[in-house]
Amino acid sequence: MTDLRSQLQGLWLPLVTPFRDGELDEASLRQLAGHYAAGPVDGLILAATSGEGMTLGMAKLERVVALVRDGIADGGRTLPVCLGLSGAGTSKMLDALDETADWPIDGYLIASPYYTRPSQRGLLQHFTALADHAAWPIVLYNIPYRTAVSLDNDTLLRLAEHRNIVGLKDCGADRARSIELLRQRPAGFRVLTGEDAHYHEALTDGADGAILLSAHIETASFAAVQAHWREGNRDAALACWQGLSELTSLLFAEPSPAPAKYWLARTGLIERAEIRLPMVEVSTALAARLDAEIQRRAAAATRAA
Repeated sequence: MTDLRSQLQGLWLPLVTPFRDGELDEASLRQLAGHYAAGPVDGLILAATSGEGMTLGMAKLERVVALVRDGIADGGRTLPVCLGLSGAGTSKMLDALDETADWPIDGYLIASPYYTRPSQRGLLQHFTALADHAAWPIVLYNIPYRTAVSLDNDTLLRLAEHRNIVGLKDCGADRARSIELLRQRPAGFRVLTGEDAHYHEALTDGADGAILLSAHIETASFAAVQAHWREGNRDAALACWQGLSELTSLLFAEPSPAPAKYWLARTGLIERAEIRLPMVEVSTALAARLDAEIQRRAAAATRAA
């Protein structure tokens, strides 16, 4: 395990969960974890939106964590891992924290309660109760277009003072508010964008990094955007990003993570593009577009070599 507060920066990957015939594809998951652990990612998020965590029971979630830890070991690295948890009720979330307290993780990524639409006072009390109780540090996940409620900056800043709340995955879709949060946040509170299409602009605004589904593809190029930025080579960072921005749009052309899973299956990183209902696999039309882009990028890589 690592000190999550210091590790929560750079490029994190919200790992997809491979399935085969309705069950967890253990071989593909371990292979996937090993593949990315050997590359330039700084951490993994498991069983969040991209990992279809809401379709998995506790026993399967525990198995996912164990397989990913094995895969990371195969890759020869130590890599921090956060478990995605979500729920509409505080008491059930406290139970989930108890069930996962001794799992080999480094922290949690926890979204605002969905469906119930609590007030800011309710959100403050909810996350404070979870942070007081959790055995591992918490990264907040603000994604109002999925949960129907947003953590406003005043609430976030109060939560940021909690010793067991170490950062934020920011999908608030409000750049001005994000910039204001970055300006006012306390020292050591990390902010990573979760908006793939806004990756470069978030870095320019001062974000500490990103949690990007799109980085399953051309991971090294996504990492290079940040590397160039940190080195002060703004032109190189922008040029690198411009080569990736259309890819992010394509991978979200239909509900995620179906397009990314299709790409990973076509390129051999997982066996199947299977996804669990109510999500469905990509349409025939999008599959053709993805195939064309896979071929185009493969040809470009060959020419560059």
